Amino acid sequence: IIAVFFSKLITSPLGKLVIGAENIGKGNLDHRVLVERGDEIGILAKTFNDMAESLQDDIRRRIETEKALKDSESLYRSLIENIDMGVTLIDTEYNVVMTNAAQGRMFDKDPNDFFGKKCFKEFEKRDQICPHCPGTIAMESGKSQEIVTEGIKDDGSSFTVRVKAFPIQGEAGENKGFIEFVEDITERLQVERDLASEKERLAVTLRSIGDGVITTDTEGRIVLINKVAEELTGWKQEEAVGRSLGEVFNIINEKNHEPIDSPVRNVLESGKIVGMEDHILLIAKDGTERSVADSGAPIRDKDSRIIGAVLVFRDVTEEKLMAKELHKSQKLESVGLLAGGIAHDFNNILAAILGNIELSLEYTDSEDKRHPLLTQAQKATLRATGLTKQLLTFAKGGAPVKEIASIAEVIRDSSDFVLRGSNVQCQYSIADDLWPVEIDKGQISQVMQNIILNASYAMPEGGVIDVSCINVNNIEERVSFLKAEDFIKIEIKDSGIGIPAELLDKIFDPYFTTKDAGSGLGLSVTHSIVNRHGGHISVASEQPGGTIFTIYLPASTSTKIDTIDKVDIRKIHGKGTIMVMDDEEMLRDIAQNMLTHLGYEVELVKDGNEAIQRYKELAATDNTIDLIIMDLTIPGGMGGEEAAREILTLNPKEKIIVASGYSNDPIMAHYKKYGFSYSIAKPFDLAELSKAVSSILAC
Repeated sequence: IIAVFFSKLITSPLGKLVIGAENIGKGNLDHRVLVERGDEIGILAKTFNDMAESLQDDIRRRIETEKALKDSESLYRSLIENIDMGVTLIDTEYNVVMTNAAQGRMFDKDPNDFFGKKCFKEFEKRDQICPHCPGTIAMESGKSQEIVTEGIKDDGSSFTVRVKAFPIQGEAGENKGFIEFVEDITERLQVERDLASEKERLAVTLRSIGDGVITTDTEGRIVLINKVAEELTGWKQEEAVGRSLGEVFNIINEKNHEPIDSPVRNVLESGKIVGMEDHILLIAKDGTERSVADSGAPIRDKDSRIIGAVLVFRDVTEEKLMAKELHKSQKLESVGLLAGGIAHDFNNILAAILGNIELSLEYTDSEDKRHPLLTQAQKATLRATGLTKQLLTFAKGGAPVKEIASIAEVIRDSSDFVLRGSNVQCQYSIADDLWPVEIDKGQISQVMQNIILNASYAMPEGGVIDVSCINVNNIEERVSFLKAEDFIKIEIKDSGIGIPAELLDKIFDPYFTTKDAGSGLGLSVTHSIVNRHGGHISVASEQPGGTIFTIYLPASTSTKIDTIDKVDIRKIHGKGTIMVMDDEEMLRDIAQNMLTHLGYEVELVKDGNEAIQRYKELAATDNTIDLIIMDLTIPGGMGGEEAAREILTLNPKEKIIVASGYSNDPIMAHYKKYGFSYSIAKPFDLAELSKAVSSILAC
């Protein structure tokens, strides 16, 4: 009984404890010791069961923690492996602890091949730590560090990478190594270089374009402005970008100076190419006004959406000025053709009138009542001949007879002659080294006289006219409508009443005048003469302030001054046979009357063919011709130049005088080159004819 009692009381519970210990030792933490007693054994069993339950809870928590850690590591690994950027974990000894797949692809290797190896050896093929290692700097500073360097593969090829390193520190702040994020930027750099190159090509293209170019966004704010646009607007690229177009491209109507809406607005609203209206003035930043022509077009992206606008414009100030000058020249030329024809025909009539008046004077003495009347008629006719000379100079037929000359003498002589006896004088500023010019001295003298005369009229109270003359180069002056490179620039400035702005464009028009007694031909002739010399004349005026005429004449490449031999003509009666060739019957008749009065016998012919035929007939009968006077121009027939050539073939020693109503024909000045002995301009008076004929016959 005692044994049984002892077994139930002590041995059995102890056995259960042993069995429980064995189960727990085998890892069966679910086993429990079923001893429910209040003594020490019961307390031990309960403690044993609590311990098993605690161990079970600890193991369960550890399993959950390990699972969470594994899940976290798996997530981290998945994240690292799926980043399209190389990731490398490196310890403090620069050994690679871990790399991801992207890093492996970057270097064409299995990521596991890097494990335990030196980073500088694997990634840059160095034997020592890279001097620019961002990890070193990151560990030392405790901050991230970024660099751009070269990665080198095992085959020796290289590529450009951007590396950003972050330090890894323990709980106590000690260095545990660093982690690098590596990005292959080779393609990006190439794209950037290509883009930069494209931008440079675009910039070069824009700089090379002769027109101004401005691009804007959809709000009308400037994005880009090229060099020409900078020059025309006065705004630099850095100043203009971001500003509204209207602020930089300030345009107004040329006629009424009213503001004009921004052309970009029309482009953005319509989505079409828009051309600007005419008469547009661009006001630059400094207030300079320029006539411009422009057009705008939308800028679209690849999906045809409007993302901005481009404005292209050019300076047409000189172009419009040239068109204006051309229109003026064409107008003057058309009027000149009419004036020339009228003047030539009128000259012939004046020749007959003047000749008959002079013959009448020869047949009346000074006491005759008709004598003063004829004298007045003679003076009036001579004044009319002066008018026809101006018309002929203005007309197309009045080509200048040029010679190489120094213009300084022409300027002074002409100006002083006009002002002689007036209360106005000239003040000269003429360069000593003036280039020679090829001019018709008579015509240029007329130019100076006309301008100086107008200047003196503008100063009724007297004063000084400033006349300057200098050498200029067209590159410096930029007179675009002139072809020559070197010019003589003449400026004539008065201090008179000035010319109203509304009349400036009319002063060169034929028959326009502000003087009561003016003919209106002076400045028209001046304009015509300067143009036919290959030059240009312009005028500027202020009220008050006076007027400035500027004349450009091409400089000659020759340094030799021409001289023309002058014949000493005297009025002498003579004898001999003279042939007169003229298509106008009344001119033949008056020439015959004048020559007969002077004592000569006369043969009359109407054109070159008749002159040659009659010359041959007279030569066959031994009747010689002592002198021939030939009209240079025979409408519809052989003129003096060709007829003279034929006759000189028959007799090289024949004496021939050329006569023409176009006194400015080159043959008239250089008659010897064409075989003539002398030249005489129609209409000529009796004294001039007598002197010309007698001087040639005396040779």
